[in-house]
Amino acid sequence: MAIAGLVAAQAMRADAADSRPNVLFIVSDDLNNSLGCYGHPIVKSPNIDRLAARGVRFDRAYCQYPLCGPSRNSMLTGLYPNSTGIHANSLIFRQTIPRHHSLSQAFRLDGYFAGRIGKLYHYNVPKSVGTNGHDDPGSWELELNPAGCDRLEEEPQIFSLRKNSFGGTLSWLASSRPDEDHTDAMLADDAHWVLQRCAKRRDRPFFLAVGFYRPHTPYVAPKKYFEPYPLDQMPVVQGWEEDQKDIPKLGLGSHKKDHELLTDDLRRQAIQAYYASISFMDAQVGRLLDSLDELGLADNTIVVFTSDHGYHMGEHGLWQKMSLFEESARVPLIIAGPGVAQPGSVAKSPVGLIDLYPTLTKACDVPSPENLQGQDLQPMLADPSAKGRGWTISQVKRGGKPPVFGYTIRTPDWRYTQWGDKGANGEELYDHRSDPQELTNLANVSAHAATIADLKQKIEQAIGQTFPESGEIPSVRNAVWAPNLTDP
Repeated sequence: MAIAGLVAAQAMRADAADSRPNVLFIVSDDLNNSLGCYGHPIVKSPNIDRLAARGVRFDRAYCQYPLCGPSRNSMLTGLYPNSTGIHANSLIFRQTIPRHHSLSQAFRLDGYFAGRIGKLYHYNVPKSVGTNGHDDPGSWELELNPAGCDRLEEEPQIFSLRKNSFGGTLSWLASSRPDEDHTDAMLADDAHWVLQRCAKRRDRPFFLAVGFYRPHTPYVAPKKYFEPYPLDQMPVVQGWEEDQKDIPKLGLGSHKKDHELLTDDLRRQAIQAYYASISFMDAQVGRLLDSLDELGLADNTIVVFTSDHGYHMGEHGLWQKMSLFEESARVPLIIAGPGVAQPGSVAKSPVGLIDLYPTLTKACDVPSPENLQGQDLQPMLADPSAKGRGWTISQVKRGGKPPVFGYTIRTPDWRYTQWGDKGANGEELYDHRSDPQELTNLANVSAHAATIADLKQKIEQAIGQTFPESGEIPSVRNAVWAPNLTDP
């Protein structure tokens, strides 16, 4: 009887596991909203577009910190950067809040297979490609780290604004090598191999995370992806010198000296290579979606596609990341699969990457930590017109002694940004109904005093919610810890 009871219990567990959705969690690196499904007039992204046609596209989704390490730690813990204590790259949340369960760890502990292919936590790109990077061992049962020609063979050919500097410097290459030789294509190959294994084990659901490296610098993609983007048609931002006049100094603090080397010709080359990298990455997303279809996994798999933060391509005279403007803070976010009531719909209420943890765990009936700080997006998946929280907040830290934090709150109509305590180092206000490019700072316009007063109150309340219960940002500990899955 005891054995029979155990077998029956295992069978019940298998049935329950089979009924729960799988998760395919796709993260692109340094991708802004330059996608066809987001209305971009030039970029070709047919595969991400077809995912949007199957799911809900979140039109106003934002990262919580426009830098890789802090953003990814926040997204994968469901906590704001002030609660993870991670405000810089090359750190992992185990150095600040070691007992917290990450998103994929929560799935592991509840019976899911959890695997990672490529970049999920921070990596020094491109030098750490092919390694675990700054990863969390407790988060994954399987880790795969391929490295292609873009990492192992082609670096001497890459053009860079600073010679032999690629990861943080504008750099690019139209590669003569075919798709299959590149790292992101190898990631898609590995994902198909893993999904084949998962398709044979219908008694155990999976959480598979695939982290593509493109379009992060260096912008390397096969030449054929450059061809749809003629150089003379690349959109170089004009008038940015005038635009900068009403922006506080800290609002422009992400500017790099390297960017002063750009000419209009180099700007066009950089934009072309960035767009080509997006299209190459999009092709690999298509291969993932094809794998789900071929293996009969699509109907019971929640697919998430997003990026760790946005990216400037010359707006406001800025390039790359680390600003609090729309281009740097906004990310693409698409969720498809079980729970989506209106495929092809658009949710317009502001949301954050911090919302993915509670959304996925609740959708899959996975227990989650009680201190998660995001909202559950399932009501928006059921009804894209649902309002949810109605705002989202992002932050960044500027150097100095002491350093200064900037916070920005995004509502459906407005972006309000404070630099320093209560805006002591500058304020910005942009009306997205009439100024979606954030060209006119209204913070000092008396006619908007009531709006500013309302948003000041909202942002102060929001900032308070970014901290842990103690009210103190956790300190970073450099001690080495022994990974422990159940008791970190």
